[in-house]
Amino acid sequence: MDILDSIILGIIQGLTEFLPVSSSGHLELGKAILGDSSLPEESLLFTVILHFATALSTIIVFRKEVFEILKGVFSFTWNEDTKFIAKIMISMIPAVIVGLFFEKQLEQLFVNNIMLVGFMLIITAVLLFFADKATDTSKKITFKNAFIIGISQAIAMLPGISRSGATISTSVLLGNDKTKAARFSFLMVVPLIFGKIAKDVLAGELSFESQNITALSIGFIAAFVSGLFACTWMIKLVKRSKLTYFSIYCAIVGIVGILFSVLNS
Repeated sequence: MDILDSIILGIIQGLTEFLPVSSSGHLELGKAILGDSSLPEESLLFTVILHFATALSTIIVFRKEVFEILKGVFSFTWNEDTKFIAKIMISMIPAVIVGLFFEKQLEQLFVNNIMLVGFMLIITAVLLFFADKATDTSKKITFKNAFIIGISQAIAMLPGISRSGATISTSVLLGNDKTKAARFSFLMVVPLIFGKIAKDVLAGELSFESQNITALSIGFIAAFVSGLFACTWMIKLVKRSKLTYFSIYCAIVGIVGILFSVLNS
């Protein structure tokens, strides 16, 4: 993978991580179009690095809220901040289970599986369409909601299912406020990404020996910078825009992906 490809894929990741259009799906489509021939482990490493970059951008954008939450937690009382952290932990359970027991199977899905990506993007489009019809409320996310949203996040580990699209849509369909849903969606993935990287490093599964460190670094920077922009933009966008627009976009890209796969099979 050369420098230009890394920049392009980094920007794709940064922009699409926070939009409900599936960053993983766009990454796989981008790799296919750019002719990436990485092995499954190498391809997954690059994807993990880019997700790590956008996780950092999330922390930067929500730095004030993260600080307030941590301050509330260290007061050692059962307050709103402690409850929020508890909900985040509950939401992680389904994804942790899937990651522990189906990691190898997931790795194989992240290599030139464009047909699957296309169909999953269409499923994302359907989710967004129905979520757009839900009535917006001021309801807060409950502990039960957090677990159900976590199930959506686990399903979104499939390439082509938008993580933010699935979790925000699920939260909205459960009757929660859209802004609160977006905030919860963006923050709930951060500990998962850090946990995934820590697990792989400790287990020696993330090897940089055969990797192009320069390409990885450039991709990381591109994803981080574009992620800062996209996260800030999406917070404003979700308050006033209709998810139907993203639904149409996902449907179009999904169809293009399926056609691309058929024509190149």
